[in-house]
Amino acid sequence: MTIAIVGGTGAEGTGLALRFARAGARVRIGSRDLGRAQAAAGRISETAQSTQVEGCLNNDAVRGADVIVLTLPYESQVDTLLGLSANLPPGVIVVDATVQLKEESTESSAQRAARNLPEGTRVAAAFHTLGADLLGQLDHGVDSDVLICADDPEAKRVAAELVAMLPGARTVDAGPLRNGRLIENLVSLLIAINRRNKVKHAGIRITGL
Repeated sequence: MTIAIVGGTGAEGTGLALRFARAGARVRIGSRDLGRAQAAAGRISETAQSTQVEGCLNNDAVRGADVIVLTLPYESQVDTLLGLSANLPPGVIVVDATVQLKEESTESSAQRAARNLPEGTRVAAAFHTLGADLLGQLDHGVDSDVLICADDPEAKRVAAELVAMLPGARTVDAGPLRNGRLIENLVSLLIAINRRNKVKHAGIRITGL
């Protein structure tokens, strides 16, 4: 599987890239700055002990990728997606981890992504509640559930495949794409819990399943 991570030089993108690369996937780190992408790819490759990590401009990262993971700031999400549209493979699956921390919209970030991607692109929402600090600690399991939302069954299935690459993580089906907004709200709570308890990676576990 070739995974393109758009916004891959940020903390969350780097953490996910480390885990995917360690699991044996081919990973492309996408950025608007080629030098930053290549530098991040070099660090990830060394840490994950993988030879399958490449730094690219965003448009080159997504071209021909099997799945695209978005780890973008909310403010730049739409502009970035509009710039990528001409290079996206038809029907590609996009897994959005964008988090809207301010109450700017009642729709989920993944719904907004779907509105700004070419028709036929299949979108899932996942990975919002995984802390970058924990993802970067490859000697520790993730020990968290990952809530996945999607309207498209295949998008949800592929997102679950990505979760399966993270030791200790478990997929929980959280319903349609609109429920991604509820998950984004949890991120604000987790940030507050981290600060109050002086930790960096509080996570979510759903019991009774």
